[in-house]
Amino acid sequence: MTAEPLGHNFVRLAWVVLGVAALCGAAELIAGPGYRLSWWPLGVGIQIVRWGATIALGAAALGLVATLMTARRGPRKVAIASLLLALVVAAPPMLMYQRVQTLPKLHDISTDTDHPPSFVAIVALRQGASNPLEYRAANAAQQKRGYPDIAPFTTRLPPSAALARAERTARDLGWEVVDVSAPDLRLEATDTSLLFGFKDDVVIRVTPLAEGSRIDLRSLSRVGGSDFGVNAKRIRKFLDRFAAAA
Repeated sequence: MTAEPLGHNFVRLAWVVLGVAALCGAAELIAGPGYRLSWWPLGVGIQIVRWGATIALGAAALGLVATLMTARRGPRKVAIASLLLALVVAAPPMLMYQRVQTLPKLHDISTDTDHPPSFVAIVALRQGASNPLEYRAANAAQQKRGYPDIAPFTTRLPPSAALARAERTARDLGWEVVDVSAPDLRLEATDTSLLFGFKDDVVIRVTPLAEGSRIDLRSLSRVGGSDFGVNAKRIRKFLDRFAAAA
């Protein structure tokens, strides 16, 4: 076999890798909306993402071979494009899988693990949720090991002003504010993920201090054993935004 036909074979391989990577990317993107539209159950949607990433990773390996074996400028661009697209498709799910192996298997995070804020208005919205509202005492030790930075936040704002800023912050973050109880100094909201539409519920409690207020948050997923660190990330983001508004 001459070098030119051999090169043509690798060019064809690059085009195949490009097509496979594009299909895997499309499958990953449609997995969440398909679940939201009840085309398939959650388990199937997750498997679609998993297999899409796995196949894309294999395609990336073939894309690397094609890149190394194509010499001409035009064909090599196709090979490099196929390699990059396959990596882009495979990387996010793989990184999420790696993350879940290192993070505690939690779906309920609170700044106050001794007396976590309680949900009231959202209780009725969680009918059918697989994760219960009751806080498990065993969560505290896991959370402290995995997220030692999650802690209450204190501000010099009086309680009513702190609650008002908490509401503004929640809305700025795109959360759906379900209830604001001024007498109880409590806010409840729901945050919905983009692709799968997972709903996580948040309750914010403001406690009066001698000078200012203490802010506590609890973020609880409705489904899933592990939250991939999303609830802790949500609390950090809220507190950072709340503090920056000072």
